[in-house]
Amino acid sequence: MQLYYIISLLGLTAVALAQSNDNPCKYSILLTLILSPLRHIPGSKTFALTKWRLGYEEYHGGRTRCVNRLHKRYGAVVRIGPSEVSFSSLSAQEKIYGPGSAFQKDRFYQVFDSYGRKVLASFPGRTDHNKRKRRLSKAYTKTAIMSPNNTDLIECNVRQFLKFIDNHTRSDHPIEIFSALLYFTLDSTSQFLYGSTSPARTAAMHGVPGHRQIVDDILSPSRRELLWLKMFLPNLSRWMLSPINPLRCVIGWSGILPPATATSTGTGIRKHNAQLIRHLKHPDAHSTRDSLVAQLLAQTKVTDSTSPPLDIMDITAECSDQLLAGTEVTSTALLWIIYHLSKPGNRIYQDKLRRTIQVLEPASSGGFITPATAGELQYLHAVITESLRLNPPSPGSQPRWSTNDEVIDGYVIPPGTVVSISPYTLHHQPLVFENPLRFDPERWLGDPSRVAEMERWFWPFSSGARMCLGMNLAVAEMKTLLANVYRVYRTVLPSGCGDVSPAMTHRGDVYHDEQCSRVQVHQCWVRFVRDDVV
Repeated sequence: MQLYYIISLLGLTAVALAQSNDNPCKYSILLTLILSPLRHIPGSKTFALTKWRLGYEEYHGGRTRCVNRLHKRYGAVVRIGPSEVSFSSLSAQEKIYGPGSAFQKDRFYQVFDSYGRKVLASFPGRTDHNKRKRRLSKAYTKTAIMSPNNTDLIECNVRQFLKFIDNHTRSDHPIEIFSALLYFTLDSTSQFLYGSTSPARTAAMHGVPGHRQIVDDILSPSRRELLWLKMFLPNLSRWMLSPINPLRCVIGWSGILPPATATSTGTGIRKHNAQLIRHLKHPDAHSTRDSLVAQLLAQTKVTDSTSPPLDIMDITAECSDQLLAGTEVTSTALLWIIYHLSKPGNRIYQDKLRRTIQVLEPASSGGFITPATAGELQYLHAVITESLRLNPPSPGSQPRWSTNDEVIDGYVIPPGTVVSISPYTLHHQPLVFENPLRFDPERWLGDPSRVAEMERWFWPFSSGARMCLGMNLAVAEMKTLLANVYRVYRTVLPSGCGDVSPAMTHRGDVYHDEQCSRVQVHQCWVRFVRDDVV
C-alpha cells in the first residue's frame, strides 16, 4: 500500500464535501475557479482547483515533466495551482530572478534550515541573503577556486578517483558510478569546506565505512517522499518523525508511508557535520587555513555593522547545507555527462573529446590534466554545457512570491501568489534548441549568434543574486575529472543496458533519459576500458 491511496482518499473526500448541500467547500471551489484574481491565467481547471492535483504528480516523481506538458499545451504562462503560476519566458525570468527583483523565496526553502538556523539557501528576503552571501562569496570566486591551494585539492581528489576506477576495472566488470562519484564529490567538498587536515573532512574514496555511509542521505529512496510529506502534510510529517511516536517503526514496516529513517531525513550528514562544532571550539581550529571554515573564523574578528560575523552554529549550519549541495549536485551532473558519452549513439562525441584531450597531453603535468588546462578545452566545455542543458541537476521549479501586486508577461500577480520557472522547461524549448531531447554538444560550437541565443535560455545555476554559489568549484571539479578520465579510459554501457536510464531524484521529480523505456533509480552502470595513451 502506497501514499497514493491516501491521496486518492483525500481527493474523494474533497469531492464528497463539494457535492454535499450547504457545505462551504462547495463555495470555496466556486471562488477558486470563478472569482480568483488568477482566473484569467491559462491552464487546466483541475490544477487551478486544488494543490493536490500537482501534488499527485509530484509524489510520483513527475512534477517537472507535467509542468512542461502544461506549458506545451497552454503557453508561456500556466496556472498550476489555486495560487501558483509557472512561467517559461526570458522576460519572466528577469522579473522574478533578476537583479532588484521584488520576489522572495517560498517557504519551501525552509527545508534547508540546519540545526535550527537559516542558511544562505533558505533566507527568504534579499537583505538577509545578501548579508550572508558577502560572508561566503569570496571563497567561491573563480580566482579563489583556481588558487594553488584549491587546485591542489582538486587534483589530489581526481587522482584518487582515478585510482578508485583503476582498482575496480581490473576485473573488467562495470562500475556503479553514482556512488563512486558521490564519494569523490563528498571528499572534495568536505576538504574545501573544512580543510585537508580537519577531523571533519571525509575519506570515502579511501574506503572509510562511516564516510561512505554518509551518501545514504542522497541514495535513500525515502528522502524524496519524506520531503513531499513535509510540504503537503506537515503535521503528519512532524508526527511521523517524532522520536516519541510509538508507531514510528510500524509505519516504516507496513509500507503505508515512507520509513522515517535517520538518513532519509538528512540527519546523517548533519550528524557527521556536528564534528565541526567540537573542532571549532578547539584552540587549534584556525590551523586549517585556506578552507571556507578558516575564512569564516577569521571574519569573527572583524567588526562590520552591515554584515555581522557568523557564530559557530551559523558556520556549522552553512557547512552542513553546502556539504550536501556540493556533494549531490556535482555528482549528479558528472553522472549524466558520463552516461551520455557512454551511450552507443554518442560514441562520436566521446571519440572527439578524447582526441582533443590527448592533443594537449604533452603540455600537461606528467600526463595529468590540470584544472587550468582542463578549463581551456572548448570541446569539453561544450559536452558539459549540453549535458547540463539536457539534464540540469536541479531541473524543477524555483518558487518565489511577492508581498505586492506584480505584473509578469501582462498578467497581474497578486501578493502571496507563488511564481516559478523550471530550468527543464527553458532548456527544452524546441524553437531555441532543435530536437531538444537529443544530446548534441556540437550545437554549442556552431554559429555564434545561434549560440548566443541558446546561452540566454541556459539556466542550470539560476541567476541574479541567488545564482549558485558553488558554480566555479563544481565546474573546475567536473572539467578536471572528465579530462583525466577520458585521457585514460573510454566508457561504454554494459551489454543489455542500452535502453536503461539512470533516474535521479530531486524534490518532486524522478528524472531520467526520456528516450529509454527502463530506469534504475540512483544507479548507473558503466564499463571503463583503459587505453595505452601514455
